[in-house]
Amino acid sequence: MSLEAPPRIGRGAGRVGALSLRRYLLAGILLPVAVFLMVNTVLLYRSALDAADTAYDRTLLASAKTLAELLEATGTGDAVRLKATVAYSALEAFEADNRSRIFYKVTGFQGETVLGFEDLPAWRGKLPEQGIYAALVDFYDDRYQGDEVRVAVLLQPVVGPEGFGMARIQVAETLELRQTLAREILVDTLWHQAVLIAVIALVVIVVVQRATRPVRALSARLTARPESDLTPIEAPDAPRELRPLIDATNQLMLRLQHLLEHQKRFVRDASHQLRTPLAVLKIQVQSALRGDIAPREALLEINETVDRATLLANQMLALAKVEQLRQQADLQPADLTATLRAVALDLAPLIAEKELEFDIETVPAMVNAHEWMLGELCRNLLHNAIKNSDTGGALTVRIVTDTRYLALTISDSGPGISTELATRLFQPFSAGNVRHGSGLGLAICREITAALGGSISLENRMHPGQAGRVAGLDATVRLPLIAVKDENSA
Repeated sequence: MSLEAPPRIGRGAGRVGALSLRRYLLAGILLPVAVFLMVNTVLLYRSALDAADTAYDRTLLASAKTLAELLEATGTGDAVRLKATVAYSALEAFEADNRSRIFYKVTGFQGETVLGFEDLPAWRGKLPEQGIYAALVDFYDDRYQGDEVRVAVLLQPVVGPEGFGMARIQVAETLELRQTLAREILVDTLWHQAVLIAVIALVVIVVVQRATRPVRALSARLTARPESDLTPIEAPDAPRELRPLIDATNQLMLRLQHLLEHQKRFVRDASHQLRTPLAVLKIQVQSALRGDIAPREALLEINETVDRATLLANQMLALAKVEQLRQQADLQPADLTATLRAVALDLAPLIAEKELEFDIETVPAMVNAHEWMLGELCRNLLHNAIKNSDTGGALTVRIVTDTRYLALTISDSGPGISTELATRLFQPFSAGNVRHGSGLGLAICREITAALGGSISLENRMHPGQAGRVAGLDATVRLPLIAVKDENSA
């Protein structure tokens, strides 16, 4: 059977799958910016294309108007015909760039081709209701000789000496020049956007690096600390955003320090207190083995020692459990009255054995607590009261409430306590009678009431009219209420 070393917990622990603050901010800032810039690039590209189309369409319209100025009508009546003369100056705007080609067609009054490329597809559209130009012109996309073209069609009235008619001039341009311009616009836009994203990323990296410097410094200081150093973190120069984290860490360290101190004290007290009954038990066993005392008497003494050791161990475990429940803070609404009556029923044989006159008066009392805590509190207080009461005496238990608190009072008929003992009775291992107790019962009660936000007190009760004569001891526990019900005394 082999033993494997436990995993080392250090600076690299817990980082698998975690996203650093720097990467988180970079992703959180750059991704939205990149999406915005992409959308903006598309919009800018479309706007640039629209602007380019507008500019080149204006050139097409100018060429069409130049052709229209050279048209004239000849003939009379139904014999009116359109006459056109080629003017190469109308196409000079396109001759400066060899990347695009231009085609034109002039259609006469009867739909005949008067001039230009006869196979240029005829216009089958309609004029826009409200154009941007002061002319009867329409722009559309078409295909000619296997290429995509942009076409401007101009309807031009032509008036001659003997008649008039409506001519149609079409000027088409291939898209090489427009596409080249569009690519240049796109590349230029993408370049500028890429530079902008790079600048933003650089700024974010620098800012995040400087902003997270206090976090890295604080992490380095905590890593360099010894394992036993739970002192509060001193970081006066930390940013305000880190103060809640530092305060929470300091509170956690205080709780851990308190827990460790409690564990150390528990181990120390356990080793010290259990040593005595174990030593006594060993002596008693050795004495019995030597035959110094009768076997039955030896067994009785050993049984008494075992009972004391068992009580001590149980109460020390109970004290440790109180601290554990306090750290968990898992409190639920509970009825103290129901718990008290159940504990009193369990202890009824002890009450009957001492022939005590037992009286209990309660009202429903709801508190935020753990059921085990309330049971341990009631059991220790009732057990102490039964043990310290005189045989045949009175034992009274009362619960009263006001608007905010309840008061549980257990009154015995014992001898009371001295002033000197009252100052230390709630300390661990401070029993009034060391032969009949471990000195932990009241310490447990104090820890429970403190964990529940209450208090506990012991006070001698005097005989009425007999100054200085103690009638018994009152143990009073005050706890905050969470609800007050109708009185139901018994």
